[in-house]
Amino acid sequence: MSIITVKSALTGNSYQYIENGDPKSGTAKNVYFSPDRKYVVAIFKEKQDFNQKERLTKIVTKYLNQIQTKEAGQYYLDEIYRWPTDIIETKDKIGIIVPIYNSKFFFSKGYSSSDLIKGEEKNGKWFAGAKFRNRQFPLSLDQAELGKWLNYFQIGVNLSRGVKKMHQMGLSHSDLSYNNVLIDPSTGSACMIDLDGLVVPGLFQAEVIGTADFIAPEVLATKHLNKTDPARKLPNRLTDLHALACLIYMYLLHRHPLKGGKVHDLDTEKDDLLSMGEKALFIEHPTNAANRPKMNQISKWDTYWADVNKIPYTITGPYLKALFDKAFIDGLHNPMQRPTAEEWEIGLLKTTDLMQQCSNIYCEQKWYVFDNTSIPKCPFCGTSHKGTLPILDLYYQFQPGVWKPENHRLMVYNNQYLFQWHVNRNVVRNEKLTDEQKIPVGYFTFHEGKWVLVNQKLTSLVDKTEEKEIPIGSMVELTDGKKLLLSKEDGGRVILVTLTNK
Repeated sequence: MSIITVKSALTGNSYQYIENGDPKSGTAKNVYFSPDRKYVVAIFKEKQDFNQKERLTKIVTKYLNQIQTKEAGQYYLDEIYRWPTDIIETKDKIGIIVPIYNSKFFFSKGYSSSDLIKGEEKNGKWFAGAKFRNRQFPLSLDQAELGKWLNYFQIGVNLSRGVKKMHQMGLSHSDLSYNNVLIDPSTGSACMIDLDGLVVPGLFQAEVIGTADFIAPEVLATKHLNKTDPARKLPNRLTDLHALACLIYMYLLHRHPLKGGKVHDLDTEKDDLLSMGEKALFIEHPTNAANRPKMNQISKWDTYWADVNKIPYTITGPYLKALFDKAFIDGLHNPMQRPTAEEWEIGLLKTTDLMQQCSNIYCEQKWYVFDNTSIPKCPFCGTSHKGTLPILDLYYQFQPGVWKPENHRLMVYNNQYLFQWHVNRNVVRNEKLTDEQKIPVGYFTFHEGKWVLVNQKLTSLVDKTEEKEIPIGSMVELTDGKKLLLSKEDGGRVILVTLTNK
C-alpha cells in the first residue's frame, strides 16, 4: 500500500489517494480513497477524448458553480448529489475528485441472518425489488435497514428534486437507474452518484443508452438505427422522466411497471427488447390486462409484492395514481406526456399528507395512504382504523369572500405536526424552505376522547364556525363541519373538518 499524490488539471491543487492492489472497480473507473477518507479519486480505465474531457471540465466548473451559487445549493451538494469537484491527471489517464458518501449510505447491519454486507454501500438496487425484504429469503435485509413505507415517499422526493435541478440547468442524466443512486430507507435519504456522464443538450450526446429496466421505450425501439439517423432516440430529459417514474414505482411497490406476463417473441432477447421498447405495456393498465403478472411464473420470494390484485398501484393514493397513469399509459410511447420531476415532487409531498399510521404494531410497512373510504384500513395487513379520523380539506381565497378547494387534504393522526406550508399557500414545501419555516406551528392530538389542534405559533387562528380567536397556547376541537382560518395573512388557508369512521 502506498500514498500517491496527483494534481488538478484545472487548478494545480494536489490530492492524495491510497493505492493498493485491489481498488474498488466500476464499469468505467477505478476508485481510490484519500488517506483521510474525505474524498475519492476515481480514475478512468480508458483514455478520455477531447469531448469527454470538455464534458468533465464543464461539470466540475460551470455546473458545479451553478449549484453552489443558487438558492439551496448546499442542500443539493450535501443531500442529493455526490457531485465531482475537480479533475486530476495521472500518467496518461484522467480522474475526478468526488466527496465521500455520507455514513448513512453504508449498511450498519446488513442481512438479517448475518452482517455479511455490513459496511457496504446502500446501492439503490437492494431496495427496489421484493426478495430482499422477504423474511423467508435466506439473504433478506435487516428490518431496520428497510425502513418504513412512509420513508420511500421521501426517497422519491429527493430523487425528483435531483432530476428537477439537473433539468433546470439544461442537463440530463442519461443513465438514471437504481445502480446510480444510494438510498437510506431508515431516514428517507437518497443521493445520486456517478454524475460524470451527464448529457449537455446540443454539446455532449449520451455515450450509453442507459441501464436495462430504466431505458425509455423510444430509445430501445430505435437503438438499431445509426446515431446520425434523425429517427434515432438517445437519452435526454424526457428519457430521464421515464427512468424517474420507474424508480418511484419500484421503491413504493417493489416490482417493475413494465415486466409482466405478456410474451411477444419466443426468443428471450427479442421478447425483452419488445416488452420494454416498442410493445411496452403498463402491467396495471386499467383497460388492457394483457401484461398482468402471471403469479404461477413469479418467484416465491416476490409473490407478495408481485400480486397487483392484492397490492395495486392505487394504494399510493390519488395524486400518484394519476402521475403513474401519465407516465406509463399516456407518456409511455408519447414522451412529451410524461410528468415532470417537479410534478412528482409535489405529488409525493401531497401524498405524505394523506398518510396514516397502521394500528397493528406488527405491520411491517407501519404506514398507509388514506383510501377515501368511510372505514379505512391498512392495505398491507388488513387492519382497520379504530376510532374517528379527522380529514382536513384545504381551501384558498380565490377572491375576497370566495374560497375554493385546493385538491389538497391533510389527514390527522395523534401527535401530528402542522407546518407553515399547510397554513399559507405562499409557503412552498420544497428545498428552499428556511429553518424558520421548518418549525411546527401547531400539532394535533387525541385529548380526553376528542381530536384537537393545539396552537403553538399561529398568531391569527380563527374558529370560523363559532367566530372566535384561538390564541397561542390554547386548543380547538376538531368537530364534523368545523371551519378554521389558519392565517389572516395573504395566502392564509381555511380548513374544513370532516370526521370519518364515526
